[in-house]
Amino acid sequence: MRACWTSSAIMKQLWAPWRMDYLQGEGKEEVEGCIFCNKIERPDEEEHILYRGARSYVTLNRYPYNNGHLMVVPYAHVRGLEDLDTEILLEMMQLVQASLRILSGVYAPEGFNVGINEGAAAGAGIEEHLHVHVVPRWSHDANYMTTIGQTRVIPEMLDETYAIFRPHFERL
Repeated sequence: MRACWTSSAIMKQLWAPWRMDYLQGEGKEEVEGCIFCNKIERPDEEEHILYRGARSYVTLNRYPYNNGHLMVVPYAHVRGLEDLDTEILLEMMQLVQASLRILSGVYAPEGFNVGINEGAAAGAGIEEHLHVHVVPRWSHDANYMTTIGQTRVIPEMLDETYAIFRPHFERL
């Protein structure tokens, strides 16, 4: 079996042939409107929605920082926490708490990053619709690939992660 990582004096290569569809634009569609609002109109499995609550939902991040990177998203299309009522905030935090418990039970991470980025200056990639990131962390998840190669290695496909976590969220 050939190694996936080769090294030479000039160039280093990480083989990722599954990304060719993405690079060629296959399966990509122009999105009109808000991706989080559009997401709830489509099938759960297709959009990797793990749980639908009364006021918010839990979904896998399509571009995860680590395996198990989840987001809790209100149905309300708002930019900031101050725009949400108490009932939505309560449900969102309950879903964050449930997500932490499920992630702990399945992946046994050593820690978590839980955060909200409001506004582009704060790092929000989608600033028009508030969402909470729940990212499991391990002591050595930032290895040489991250620090030197500026590349994150995500060893599990989203469909696999979804299949692992969906039964746990169905029990909520």
